[in-house]
Amino acid sequence: MNSSLLRRLGFYFGGVAIGLVIFAFLVRGRGVKCEFDYLPNARTLKNIRAKNRMFSPQIRQLIDNNEIDTTEISNILRDGDVDFSRSKNKVDSCKLYIIEGMLRNKEIELTVYNCDSTAIIQKIQMVN
Repeated sequence: MNSSLLRRLGFYFGGVAIGLVIFAFLVRGRGVKCEFDYLPNARTLKNIRAKNRMFSPQIRQLIDNNEIDTTEISNILRDGDVDFSRSKNKVDSCKLYIIEGMLRNKEIELTVYNCDSTAIIQKIQMVN
């Protein structure tokens, strides 16, 4: 290989490295958040979180009795795993999703109906 080509490549990659360092310093303090929401599980959970949430009477009673908190439900909707094999997402109306997650070191399942403008948290149950 030509030595001038190697020299130019060195300058190029050196400039890229310096630019990345400067970019990291500029972005770090601004609260910029980079999320990787391209996989089906992450896209589904993000779609549910973005909608207005409604709770079934069973879930509403658990919330009123302080057995579960809406923050805990939000954490499950952020960190949970969608079981697509048991979910029904090929329907025209509200899609049904089974979301598995952890609540106080216990494995649970949320049953969520994902409609056009709302997400209805229908049922919560412990997994044995």
